[in-house]
Amino acid sequence: KDVQKEREPHVYLSKEEVKEKIQSYNSSVTDKLKMTLNANGIYTGFIKVQMELCRPITVQSSQSQGRCAHSNNETAFYLPDGCVNTLHISSTNTVREVIEALLKKFFVADNPAKFALYKRCHKEDQVYTCKLSDREHPLYLRLVAGPRTEMLSFVLREHETGEVMWEAFSIPELQNFLRILDKEENDQLQILKNRYAAYRGKLEEALRGVFKPG
Repeated sequence: KDVQKEREPHVYLSKEEVKEKIQSYNSSVTDKLKMTLNANGIYTGFIKVQMELCRPITVQSSQSQGRCAHSNNETAFYLPDGCVNTLHISSTNTVREVIEALLKKFFVADNPAKFALYKRCHKEDQVYTCKLSDREHPLYLRLVAGPRTEMLSFVLREHETGEVMWEAFSIPELQNFLRILDKEENDQLQILKNRYAAYRGKLEEALRGVFKPG
């Protein structure tokens, strides 16, 4: 299980320090996803975000694929486990903007308030996970940590149920989510019924064998 880590303070770097870190970063890159420093001091680069979504997302039905349930012109869609997306962003982009860009790239119609961006770090054979605030800058964190994803990676998750601002969602979104829950409940009930029906059949077969005339 991931261990929650206290948020580290943001250290402001001078333009020269940023330049040196970018040069060091680019010299260590192995996937050609390098950073670029502009004359105004803003730098651009790439981050990879792993999607760890347990609940369905709402997308336009024309863009959907895979297991889904339809609702008018929208579709409730389950992203594959371990799906990773690469974004090109700048040092000025905040966590909230990164989340919005990810949702736009996947044609997701859900409210961005449903989601949170986490950073995952490995240290001393343990995994630390920390939810980032909306105002933090992911590319800065990537630059400071270096390009190795085992040192730092980003994960998109849903907010915990108690943290979700349900009043921010539209009525169709909530109704669609209830339909998905009903479908999953019915599927699980059918699985249980089939399992117990199989057990009952085996017991009845065994009983017939015991009382079979010799």
